Amino acid sequence: MRDVFVVGVGITSFTRLEYPLIEIGAFASVRAMLDAGLDRIDHLYVANMGGGRVNNQTALGSALIDHLSLCPAGAETIENGPASGASAIKTGYMAVASGMHDVAMVTGVERMSEVNNLEATDFVATLTHPLAENIYGVTLPSLAGMFTRMYMEKYGVTSRHLAMVAIKNHQHALHNPFAHVRQQITMDGILDGPDAMTNNPFVSDPLRFFDCCPVSDGAACLILATGDVAKKLGKPLVRLSGVGQATDTHAVHEREDPTNLLAVRGAAAKAMAMAGVKPSDVSVAELHDAFTILEIVESEEVGFFKKGEGHLALERGLTKIGGQIPINTSGGLKAKGHPVGATGVGQAHELVLQLRGEAGKRQVTNAKIGLSVNFGGFGNNVVSLVFTKEG
Repeated sequence: MRDVFVVGVGITSFTRLEYPLIEIGAFASVRAMLDAGLDRIDHLYVANMGGGRVNNQTALGSALIDHLSLCPAGAETIENGPASGASAIKTGYMAVASGMHDVAMVTGVERMSEVNNLEATDFVATLTHPLAENIYGVTLPSLAGMFTRMYMEKYGVTSRHLAMVAIKNHQHALHNPFAHVRQQITMDGILDGPDAMTNNPFVSDPLRFFDCCPVSDGAACLILATGDVAKKLGKPLVRLSGVGQATDTHAVHEREDPTNLLAVRGAAAKAMAMAGVKPSDVSVAELHDAFTILEIVESEEVGFFKKGEGHLALERGLTKIGGQIPINTSGGLKAKGHPVGATGVGQAHELVLQLRGEAGKRQVTNAKIGLSVNFGGFGNNVVSLVFTKEG
């Protein structure tokens, strides 16, 4: 297979946007083409979860390729729940690596503010098991609350550790102009102080408001190309060096030990094996923290820390910028935002900026290898990517 490089990136703010879905996707796509210095592509892959249900828009690939005036290039839409973004990148990677295309655009886009927060929660809940979970009103926050309680009881994680994840990622997001929530928070304000319950009410005990990601709109785009194309364009060389995907039992209660996220473990292991790297080689990571507990657990499952010790690493400051393995320098889903179809592409966008040395005040020193985890369902379909700085 041929090596595959990221030659262009683009993004919108992850927030509430007053534009049609197709225009949000087009904005990020045009920014990526300008970044790459390209005016044509061979194929477009669009990652989206809710266009048909939330925005009354299907066939997004067809709509976006025409909106960008890039016909007759091929186009299609990829859906894998909240992991749609990384799945679309994986598909684009396969197209370029196989020789089918020389230049592939991957755009993730979502406009969730078309509906209110309760309707958005209900829409996302459609990814749960239809007969064992969804029919009984199970939502992603309810699954996350139960998962968090089990993890607390088994490994000694506390609400204080969850708050530490939120505080860290909000601090990182202050330096990200595209982040949804650029608000500094403190332990006193969200957990210890007299106004903590008002500021930070329970959503799904033990998870509170600041333990959960916002409902976001937004888009992100990567342009993937062969080595020959990448060298001609003259951008800093960032190679997509590892791709891994794994699944787990759809219904969470059917797992032998629900506190093990086996699909995260498997996807990350495959991606790192393909890239020829170890967890200790990774310079920076974007982990899918739709709920604060997930950053802690994923940091263990990918091999950064031993099982049950992720919260201890957090205490020691190992996961903040300047620490041993900075995690969610973008602010993560927690503060950067979570427009579900765009999230995995947004994670990749951050890693490419870090490896290019273009992340500004949130830049990780000497970043050479980046890893992402894009979490589909409640850990039942996960995609992990590894990016490597070349040259």
